[in-house]
Amino acid sequence: MAKIAFILLTHKDPDGIIRQAERLTAAGDFVAIHFDARASGDDFARIRTALGDNPAVTFARRRLKCGWGEWSLVGATLEAVKAAVAAFPQATHFYMLSGDCMPIKTAEFAHAYLDAEDVDYIESFDFFTSDWIKTGLKEDRLIYRHWFNERTRKWAFYKSYEWQKKLGLTRAIPEDLQMMIGSQWWCLRRRTVEWVLDFCRDRPDVMRFFRTTWIPDETFFQTIVRHLVPDREIRTRALTFLMFTDYGMPVTFYNDHYDMLLSQDFLFARKISPDAMLLKDRLGSLWTQTGVRFPISNEGRSLYSFLTGRGRIGRRFAPRFWETESSLGRERTLLMVVCKKWHVAKRLVHQIRHRTGIPVVEYLFNEENTPLPDLGGIQSTMDKRTRHRRALMRMLFDFHGTDRLVICLDPSSFDLMQDFTSDKATTRILEIECDFTDDYLLGHARRVGLAGERSPQEVIDRLLPTIRYDLRFESDRMRDAQFPSFLRMRQGADVGANARVLARFLDIAPDLAHQIGATDYLFVD
Repeated sequence: MAKIAFILLTHKDPDGIIRQAERLTAAGDFVAIHFDARASGDDFARIRTALGDNPAVTFARRRLKCGWGEWSLVGATLEAVKAAVAAFPQATHFYMLSGDCMPIKTAEFAHAYLDAEDVDYIESFDFFTSDWIKTGLKEDRLIYRHWFNERTRKWAFYKSYEWQKKLGLTRAIPEDLQMMIGSQWWCLRRRTVEWVLDFCRDRPDVMRFFRTTWIPDETFFQTIVRHLVPDREIRTRALTFLMFTDYGMPVTFYNDHYDMLLSQDFLFARKISPDAMLLKDRLGSLWTQTGVRFPISNEGRSLYSFLTGRGRIGRRFAPRFWETESSLGRERTLLMVVCKKWHVAKRLVHQIRHRTGIPVVEYLFNEENTPLPDLGGIQSTMDKRTRHRRALMRMLFDFHGTDRLVICLDPSSFDLMQDFTSDKATTRILEIECDFTDDYLLGHARRVGLAGERSPQEVIDRLLPTIRYDLRFESDRMRDAQFPSFLRMRQGADVGANARVLARFLDIAPDLAHQIGATDYLFVD
């Protein structure tokens, strides 16, 4: 059976560290602690005194002063790993944790999970081709030397960096290494950890290189493990659940996140709020329990994005300055069909194209694989389409050689509707109001990742009213916007009423509109 040696990097909260170590060792596992040398000596003494008689706890022999983005974090990790390897010969796995981490599964579950496959768990994506780094320095993290901490010695950090760039003082990456990047929260087998320690001893050139890279805790183990271990024995994922805000800050979990955390496909989670005492108590007692079943739905990240996105409506796609004066053309008419059930809108516009000949483009701003002509690359990604939306629409009008064009939009694309209706062109919006059963909403939640096939019923019961309210809010927002030409056809209306709406929307004869509106399968799910 797996025996885990937890590598615990800490710098505060001695009482919390003591409780964490006692909790983790209660199920037969081990803990190696590195306590930041910058922190209080009295706090460290208190930790050593409280845990000194626990044979399953050891301490790094050398305490380093740690700083964010520095080699010291990797050095501290290596010190704790060395202590764990020496003290716990029974340990089969070594698992990186911080003082902000808590278990979201039982030890019984974690041991069985690690026994299931003889592999290492570590995020390791190609440094140069992946988009893991969203902002800030990328290649320059490696090819220049970074001796100073960007947060505590900002002037020295950037002045040194600027002078190296001016003088061309770049350096080569070790030739035999493929640089990788990923989360620092890994779980490695004993054999792998021993190989890494041997590598550190045998390759001083690599150690010198990483000592002056920037944020090496995201690259060192990720690169070395991938260099030493066959790909088939690596799972490119962390076992610690964490999320980041739009500003790159870790999401903090509170008391009401308990059920959501337990349903994620991870063993631990960070960061737990220091004030979430109920959550800490419940998760703390979980680790030593037995016989607990965990329905895994894994909707945490998508659910978080969905809920937080509700508070940022109107800020996603603000008009760019170079687009404010560009127009689709005064003589043109843009017809927007807006519907949450995409299959309904697609059936309608298919009939419109078939019976009227008006060119149609489906959910081009909502669906990546919407068929589009080659327009020089502007159509290649969703981001480009949205950023250059007016230019894209002008090119589509030109491509089809038309002055009337129908597009489909999701109701969430409110900013696009606002932008297009403010144009000099003629614009009309047709909302298709559909009925939504609980079964349909549940299917929608699963399709977009808000719920999984095994999401607990209590999660579903809380989620469905939120989704239903969100759909109603999107519809109400369109009606309240007072668009110049806003029309609605409804699933519950008779064909005659919907045909009259279509005739006005498309500016076509009533008989032709009736043929389109009479499509018998239009609203079938």
